[in-house]
Parts: sequence; C-alpha cells; structure tokens
Amino acid sequence: MNGTPALFLGVDGGGTGCRARIEDSSGAVLGLGEAGPATTRLGISQAWESIRAAYAMAIAEAGLGPPDVSRIHAAVGIAGIRRKGIQEQFVGLVHPFASLRFISDSLIACLGAHGGKDGGIVIVGTGSIGIVRVKGNDLSVGGYGFPISDEGSGADLGLRAIKLAMRALDGRAEASQLTAEILGHFHDDPFEVVAWMDRATATDYANFAPLVMRHADQGDPVGRRIARAGAEQIDGLVWALIERGAPRVALIGGLACAIEAWLTPDVRRCLSPPEGDAISGAIILARQDDRS
Repeated sequence: MNGTPALFLGVDGGGTGCRARIEDSSGAVLGLGEAGPATTRLGISQAWESIRAAYAMAIAEAGLGPPDVSRIHAAVGIAGIRRKGIQEQFVGLVHPFASLRFISDSLIACLGAHGGKDGGIVIVGTGSIGIVRVKGNDLSVGGYGFPISDEGSGADLGLRAIKLAMRALDGRAEASQLTAEILGHFHDDPFEVVAWMDRATATDYANFAPLVMRHADQGDPVGRRIARAGAEQIDGLVWALIERGAPRVALIGGLACAIEAWLTPDVRRCLSPPEGDAISGAIILARQDDRS
C-alpha cells in the first residue's frame, strides 16, 4: 500500500487450540499469539472469537497499529471447514486485513510440510486424514470423523482398547496389564464405562492412546495387537497418497512419533520429515494473495 511492504498472518485453528504468527516480507517473525479451540464443531462465532483472540495477541506483540494491520494478507486454516456450508459463513465475516482466506487446517499443514511444493501428509492425532497436493489439485483420503472414519487415530486406538478391555472383563478376550489399567480407570465397573461412553467425545477416547502405545512398546500383547491394527490403517493412508501422485509424504500429528515405529519398513522408507508447520503453510497462501 503506497509502496509499503506487505505483512503476512498465518493462523492454525485446530480442535485443541489456535495459533497465529505474523511475518514480514523477509520471513522475520514479528508477533505470535495463542487462543482456545477454533474447530467449527464449537460453532462459527466461538471459532471466530478464538481466531480473533490469537491474531490480536500476535498484532499486539508485533506492535502494529491500524495502518499496519491494513497491510496484512492473512490465511486461516480451520478444523472442520470442509463441512457443508461452513466456509461460506466464514467468507462473509468482517476483518481489518488487506485480504483474508479460509481453508482447512489439514491443507495448510500439507503446504507447510513441503514448503508449498507438491506432496502429501498423513495426520495422526485425535483423528486421522491423508492430504495430497499435486499440480495445484488437492485431494483428501479419510478424515470423515470418528467413529465412522479416522482409522489408526488416537480416538480409534482408544476405542479398540476399551472394547477389548470390556471383552476381557467378560472373559471373552485376553486380559493383560493394558486391559487391567483401562478397567481400573473405571473402577472395574462396566456400567461406569457405559455411563462414560454416553457422553464421551473423540478426544476422550484419544486420551487412552498414549497408554495403549506405552503398553505396546513394553510388549503387552493386547497393546501390540492394537498398535499393529492402527499402524496398518496408517500404512494404507500413506500408500493411498503415493498412488495419487504424492512425490513425498510426511507423517505429522500428536501420535505420529509413537505410531511410526509400528509402520511397515516399506512405508517408513517413503516418509520425509516435514519442512515447516501448519502456520508456515497458511503464510505461503497469504503470500500468494499478495502477488495476485
């Protein structure tokens, strides 16, 4: 604006929290911000409030005034924005920036992981999804939501573990230290499990995933069975992206390190370390708007 260099804002609005970063044209970080969850499952207004709180913190840390803010090109990745009719509601929101784009949090993660180049990612956290970008085309595999999808995710591992623990309690499946610890969480009362199930979210199930992986790594037979089953699903996501033309695939997410050791050697050889984070991907998009 009047020859003044543009600024760039990237926001990663996820289901557990929202992070924002402002950079100048050279890539220097000017300000950072954090706020609460920004998933669309919480509603448009609450997600937008978290996003605004995060970028307001970044703006304040950068010491920017209104004229500076009007030079910002922004891109925001939001969990759940692929749901029908959601993106249109965000596009109509009032903002102070030179431009603002809303996309899925998984797509900015893919762009960040490969520095804007072609590639794919498999995200393994509370949920799971595969994303690939090749020649300007984006495609997703899985990620339709727990419990109908998100195979190999933390929520999926937790659900498998609770099912086997309940069967072990009945004497219908092998008992182990893992099943005992899970049942102990519910005071060995199956009806306490049922009451918990009635209100449990994907995150609640995923909270058992670290326990599953710890027991699996220690040789627990039930834990190993669950870890192998989950890893087989992640193997499938990686191969699906390669079949769709991904020249490289990165494994990211809170459960990525734990599950990687359980993937087949062929899949592990196909993986590449991510170059950057999801906010980096958002800023890549924001820079494209500055050039358009």
